[in-house]
Amino acid sequence: MDALQGIGEIGIGSRLKRLSEYMMKETQVVYDNLGVDFDPYLFPTVKVILHKKEVTNTEINKSLKTSQPATTQVINKLEKKGLIVLNKHPSDKRKKVISLSKKGNDLVEDIQPLWKSIEHTIKEYTRITSDSLIEHINCLEKKFIEKSFSDAIMEHYILNYKQQLEITNFNKEYAQYFYELNIEWLKTYFYVEPFDEEVLSKPQKYIIDKGGYIFFAKLNDEVVGTVALMPLDDDGTFELTKMAVSPKNRGYKIGQQLMTKCINFAKENNFNKLLLYSNTKLENAIYIYRKFGFIEVQLEENSPYKRSDIKMVYKGL
Repeated sequence: MDALQGIGEIGIGSRLKRLSEYMMKETQVVYDNLGVDFDPYLFPTVKVILHKKEVTNTEINKSLKTSQPATTQVINKLEKKGLIVLNKHPSDKRKKVISLSKKGNDLVEDIQPLWKSIEHTIKEYTRITSDSLIEHINCLEKKFIEKSFSDAIMEHYILNYKQQLEITNFNKEYAQYFYELNIEWLKTYFYVEPFDEEVLSKPQKYIIDKGGYIFFAKLNDEVVGTVALMPLDDDGTFELTKMAVSPKNRGYKIGQQLMTKCINFAKENNFNKLLLYSNTKLENAIYIYRKFGFIEVQLEENSPYKRSDIKMVYKGL
C-alpha cells in the first residue's frame, strides 16, 4: 500500500513534492535519451532570460519568487554549461546582466519542439475531472503508473517532431537486423524455435525467393523495426509475421506503422487473404490487431508455431 496516499489530505505537501521529483526525474530521462545536455530545474530561469533578453539575478528572483542562493546556483550551472554570458551592468558595477550565449540560443531553438511535447503531455495527463486536489493527485499518479511520463513525452515527440519514420523494402544489408530484432523479441517473450532460427537466418531463401516481402522501419537512418509478409500458398494467402521493434523504440507506434504498411500493401497487390498467428498473453498486440481489423478464426492443430494459441485473419481485403 502507498503510505503517503493513505495519509490523505494532511500529506498533500509530501504528495506534491513526490510528484514534482518524479516529473523532474522523468523529464531528465527524456533529455538523456535524446542526448540533450540540459537539466529540468534550469528551465524556468532559461525561460525568464529568453523572455527578457537581458536580466539580473534580482529580476530572476522576483519573476520566479526564488531565493538568491537558489538563483545563483542555477546561474552558475548555466554559465558552466556555456549557455549564458555575464556582462557588467551599465549603471551598477555590483550587478551582472545575464543573457543567453550563442550556444544557449542554439539549444533553445533546437529544444523548442521537445518543450512543446512536454507541455502537451502535461496537459493530457492533468486533464482530469475531480472534486478535490488530493483526488486529482490520485488520478494523476495512476496515469503515471499506466504509462510513464517519459514514455508519453517521447511518444509525442517522435511522432510529431522527430524525423519521420521511413519504411523501406528488403535489402540484403538489412538482413542482420531482421535476425537480431526478431531473436531479441522471441527471447524476451517466448523462446526461439528451430523453425524461427532457420527462417530468420535465411530471409532471402525462405521469404523473398518464395515471393514474400520484408519491410524495415528506419528512424534517423537507424533500423528500428521489421515485419514480413510470407506466402503460404499459391492462392494469394500471406502471413503477416516476424514483426519486431527495437526495445528502446517500443511504445512509439512503430509497430502500428509497420502494420499499416502491410495492410495497404496487401490491398494494393490484391492479396486474397492476410492472416497472422499470435499468443493471447500478448494482450496489447491482440488489441492492436483487432483495432486494425483482424478477427479470430479457428486455429489449426498443426500450427507452424508451438507458442501460438490464436489465429487471426484480416477482414478488410
